[in-house]
Amino acid sequence: MPQSLHTDICDKIRFSKLYEKYAQTLSNILLYKYGDLLNPSDKVQEAFIKLWENCSKVKPEAVKTYLYTTATNMMLNEVKHQKVVFKHQEVKPKDYTNESPEFVMRKKEFLQRFEHVLSKLKEEERAAFMLSKVDGKTHKEVAEILGITKKVAEHRIYAAFKKLKNELEELN
Repeated sequence: MPQSLHTDICDKIRFSKLYEKYAQTLSNILLYKYGDLLNPSDKVQEAFIKLWENCSKVKPEAVKTYLYTTATNMMLNEVKHQKVVFKHQEVKPKDYTNESPEFVMRKKEFLQRFEHVLSKLKEEERAAFMLSKVDGKTHKEVAEILGITKKVAEHRIYAAFKKLKNELEELN
């Protein structure tokens, strides 16, 4: 069993190392699952604040689980809140652009098709694909982040890529 990174998470130096180890990856996972509109990096910060407030209660081996669970729950609460907000207001896009109308239309159509196809992927395929292709993680790193084997990570990434490619080619 690998030696724990920390023994007392209430120590400022060890807590800082925990932040360096988990913050960016957790932020990326939340970004891929829930999007940028819900401020995933803020939820990661809030999760670390809660961890600091409860550092004496959290066992060192449960830190990662505590952070991921706390941040995910915060995101889910924000999703619920945003549903209420969107019922009461409309988000209006900007009315101007320097690009040609044809380019804007084609870009918008492609983006809609891409997002639609991406949303049809299984969550585990989408997360693995985004970690690999957007975040530039290796297959081994993706496997470690998602808690799966390297072969399963490779399969999910290639399956997502194949589905995206096939769906987007059919739409042309």
